[in-house]
Amino acid sequence: MTSATSPFPLRLHDLAHPIVAGLISVIVNYGGTFILVFQAAKVAGLDPASTASWVWSVSIGVGVTGIILSWMTREPIITAWSTPAAAFLVTALAGTSYAEAVGAYVISAAAFVALGLSGWFERVIRLIPPGVAAGLLAGILLQFGVKAFGGMSVDPLLAGLLIVAYVTLKRFSARYAVPGILLLGLAFLLAQDRIDLSGLRLQLAAPLFTMPVFSLNAMLSVALPLFLITLTGQYMPGMLVLRNDGFKTSANPIVTVTGLGSLLMAPFGSHAFNIAAITAAICTGKEAHEDPSRRWIAGIAAGLCYIFVGVFGVTLAAVFMAFPATFITTLAGLALLGTIGGSLASALADVKTREAALITFLAAAANITLLGIGGAFWGLAIGLLAYAVLNGRFRLPGDPAGG
Repeated sequence: MTSATSPFPLRLHDLAHPIVAGLISVIVNYGGTFILVFQAAKVAGLDPASTASWVWSVSIGVGVTGIILSWMTREPIITAWSTPAAAFLVTALAGTSYAEAVGAYVISAAAFVALGLSGWFERVIRLIPPGVAAGLLAGILLQFGVKAFGGMSVDPLLAGLLIVAYVTLKRFSARYAVPGILLLGLAFLLAQDRIDLSGLRLQLAAPLFTMPVFSLNAMLSVALPLFLITLTGQYMPGMLVLRNDGFKTSANPIVTVTGLGSLLMAPFGSHAFNIAAITAAICTGKEAHEDPSRRWIAGIAAGLCYIFVGVFGVTLAAVFMAFPATFITTLAGLALLGTIGGSLASALADVKTREAALITFLAAAANITLLGIGGAFWGLAIGLLAYAVLNGRFRLPGDPAGG
């Protein structure tokens, strides 16, 4: 496992930006996608205690694995629950008992442990051309950049304030642009009484153990789709986020550690957690720190925030989910602008592979969904096919562009 260590000691100046980046990634994760977990819990008929245990297990698991991996590698390894898997469970749990679903979580997690130990996934990652990887990342993130400005139609005052503040701060103090809009946005929402903290009661969550029940039906209808959706929709783009920002840690320990964490937390309700993709990009780029060797601090900060939320179960998660959607989408989009721009520049830098990278970018941005598999997989598949056709050895002689 590689390590991006630095010979210089950490200073207070080194902590502020990665800590803010980690906090923003947590806010975006809870505020943007965690509602799917509550929807799936409702479909499964879970009582409040079981739902709180799900929140506890997935939050604690994400936090602990993120801290372990970031500390061991000295790279910003941001972990998260599987968002596409949570979306899948909203419908899948309707026909499966909760104990069978937990059994399916265990099987899926064990498969990820086996995958990480085999080393197969890392070999696949290394075969993806850099231009295609950059195009895929830019395409996945594009919708977040668009939504940052789309909020002007819904909440023009809030979105406009954040955009103007970001551009202004970027002009005079680029390092403080993202932290600045976070603080300004929160102050604006509090001043307008748009964040209701009156009902906030910090109550410790109590994990509930559920004995897994294994059935062929749950294995085929829940475990197998859960494994494939998480692999293609989370692990693949998540590793490409790391590679795009120059981090070289092998995928094998990441898959193994998150798989083990998922395996341990499954009996308490956690469906799956893995390396993050979208929220990871907030922590792996220059906005987190100019020095890449300092960005691992964002992984530690995010992990601590997840643990803090998990300890109090549903309470704090509900607070983040109470933030206006426009605040979440605008904050995320502006925080990702640098990564989107850098990915596009990398994707289009090599003239020979530019068209394949552009096709990958557009296919990923289209967010194609077929056979229950999301846009990241199909964007990558189409991009690799285009790369093979345009840049493969069977090109016509004398055709430098391959087409």
